[in-house]
Amino acid sequence: MKRVLVLLLFATSALAQVQRVADDALVIDRVAEASKRDLPADLLKRIVSEDIELLRGKRPDGTYEHATYERLEASRTSTSFSVQPRSDKMQTLEMRGAFVYRVVLDVPSRRLVVRKNRPVWVERVDFEYVGVGSPQTERSSVEVKAWIQIGEVKPVDLPAVARQATIRVIATADPKTGYGNLDVTLVHAKIVDNADSPYASAVASAKAIQRALENNDIASIRASAKRMGEALSGGQAILPVVPTGEIARPPLDRASELELQTELQVIEDLLTGTEAERREGLDKLHQLIRRMRR
Repeated sequence: MKRVLVLLLFATSALAQVQRVADDALVIDRVAEASKRDLPADLLKRIVSEDIELLRGKRPDGTYEHATYERLEASRTSTSFSVQPRSDKMQTLEMRGAFVYRVVLDVPSRRLVVRKNRPVWVERVDFEYVGVGSPQTERSSVEVKAWIQIGEVKPVDLPAVARQATIRVIATADPKTGYGNLDVTLVHAKIVDNADSPYASAVASAKAIQRALENNDIASIRASAKRMGEALSGGQAILPVVPTGEIARPPLDRASELELQTELQVIEDLLTGTEAERREGLDKLHQLIRRMRR
């Protein structure tokens, strides 16, 4: 009983999000139509980026219902470390990052501004990570056991795309020549939209709007906004995202949506009341489900 109620509330929320994106498409089209040289590109970019996140179905952990992280470079995060020669034990260089799939070790040609850099010995790279789609922390190591020479680049891949990762590079320098600088770079995975997403057409149009905004192409902005709106509320009716095997219904208009929310609130109140009220609430819930199936 509670599961059905949760699913109905979830579906209502999904419908509201889809309607919001459809409304945004109308706004973008109208703003572009009225703009001359004062197109608020930055504002529209933020709106479109938020809409893409909604259509992808972003989860609290940063993953998506209708998109995946692939081993393609989206961005990089780099830190430069000063590796000292130590007689007791090697130095541990630590970095943390989200949605990482590769670590790149690089010995730049210079220390500071003018001093020539020195080679750095890398013993191994340790990974502590939570993979995308995995609930538990994994650990692994990759042995390097080599001098990274000046100008040399050494990539090391994680076993999986990591939702959260801690990378530790175990390294040292030659005591005869002194310390060396080592750049550690985390390569972040790219978000790739699923081809079978029910919102694939709308997301593609939203991305086209982003490209058109970069070029200040008013005609393309308007055409893509119209396509996005049509994909969500026109002939290609998009169903809300619900768990596999459950019922999904086409988007509601605002009045119907508010009516549904009111009915659900009444049902929720009855289900938390007396035994007679719970029976009445259950009857109303069954009637609502049958009505939504028509």
